[in-house]
Amino acid sequence: MNASLALANGRVFKGDGFGAETTVVGEVVFNTSLTGYQEVLTDPSYRGQMVCMTVPHVGNTGVNREDVESDRPQVTAFIVREISPVVSNWRANESLDSYLRRHGIPGISQVDTRALTRILREEGVLHGALCTDGSHTEAELIELAQDWEGLNGRDLVQEVTCEESYYWSDETMGEWTPVASGGESSLWRGTTKSRQTSPLVIAYDFGMKHNILRRLASHNLRVVVVPADTPAQEALELDPDGIFLSNGPGDPAGVPYAAKAVARLLESGRPMFGICLGHQIIGLALGAKTFKLKFGHHGGNQPVSDVDSAHIQITAQNHNYAVDQTTLPHNVEITHLNLNDGTLEGMRLTDRPVFCVQYHPEASPGPHDADLLFAQFAQTVHQFHALRN
Repeated sequence: MNASLALANGRVFKGDGFGAETTVVGEVVFNTSLTGYQEVLTDPSYRGQMVCMTVPHVGNTGVNREDVESDRPQVTAFIVREISPVVSNWRANESLDSYLRRHGIPGISQVDTRALTRILREEGVLHGALCTDGSHTEAELIELAQDWEGLNGRDLVQEVTCEESYYWSDETMGEWTPVASGGESSLWRGTTKSRQTSPLVIAYDFGMKHNILRRLASHNLRVVVVPADTPAQEALELDPDGIFLSNGPGDPAGVPYAAKAVARLLESGRPMFGICLGHQIIGLALGAKTFKLKFGHHGGNQPVSDVDSAHIQITAQNHNYAVDQTTLPHNVEITHLNLNDGTLEGMRLTDRPVFCVQYHPEASPGPHDADLLFAQFAQTVHQFHALRN
């Protein structure tokens, strides 16, 4: 089917449609990952965005049930140079086209993705409108893109967070056990580990990727995931040994309730680890400011430097906003910087066991350079747990 992608600057790209036949509006960004399109599609941090892949050939490995990072594709639309007509992988359950069609997500192929990426790199993130059902003219699509309200200040987290708390463990083979009201016994259903031997981490779901939960559980941590708007007091009543703040979509200024809760959680003195949006929310809770990047960081090849060593990490990232390091309070130590643009990539508090990073150390898709951060957090949580018991 014929498809048209119109940008708010008036540029129109024609191509072949795949996935769902519909018309959508969103924020157009580019991703430089060479592999892992299934993880990209299902990353909740992409809510509200159309993703243009810079790798030219997509779809040859199909889609499988194991590599998803959430229960459905989260992107508004998918833009590629060429979609493979053949699926060739023993793990595949269906084609990319079928998967997106089943979930109502449109895509466009045969697009000059190099030209589109250069436009976004030079002009910054743009609003776009994609039509794959022939219901709009090019002029109408340009108008839709220009009139779209955008993502600034919007609360996209409520569209991707869990509806109720649940317990997660590798022991349950990924089956989620809801946290029922009725005492501690319901909280530990499905696990043989006792409270005395395994620390408890409360994980705030701002758009949690599944592999984050796998990595936390792999370090002998019991994990209870709570909705994004859970009050701090309610989380502390579970008596956790650590707090984790997940990745998520959109503008951190759009979730003031999260910063309010985290400010209270910081006062508890418990170990805390934040990733991506969680990193930005910690910044806001400390009184810092955030700002929007020109075209964001999206891909698996972002170089990050430890400021106290010569160690360089190649990292996976997906965000359009960053913390303004000049607005941080005196008890914050900057730990990581982006080598492309110098923006803040990591920080820790000097007076509490709290640290956070802007990138995605769970590596879905890779690389795995930053996975050690989960071990560092787990060690701190286990030490805190041991002191209490």
